[in-house]
Amino acid sequence: MGYEVYGISKDGLKSHQKFKENNQLPFELISDKDKVLHEAYEVLKEKSMFGKKALGTERSTFVIDENGRVVKEFRGVKSKGHADEVLEYLKG
Repeated sequence: MGYEVYGISKDGLKSHQKFKENNQLPFELISDKDKVLHEAYEVLKEKSMFGKKALGTERSTFVIDENGRVVKEFRGVKSKGHADEVLEYLKG
């Protein structure tokens, strides 16, 4: 459809490469260890696990147009069915 796909996480490049190979991903993964992109897209959220609070990543998808503008945000997504949801949006 002419779109480029990137995955971004705080994990390192070595971890990304292994994840990409294990899951046969056809797109690039970007390491954001310094959390620059996480902060720019406001995906760092306080989470609670076993009574402890920590800063974690809210899974999100952003559709960015050819001018670099975010035209659609999907926040707090679950993996199951999400690709279909994004595809439906892109088809218009």
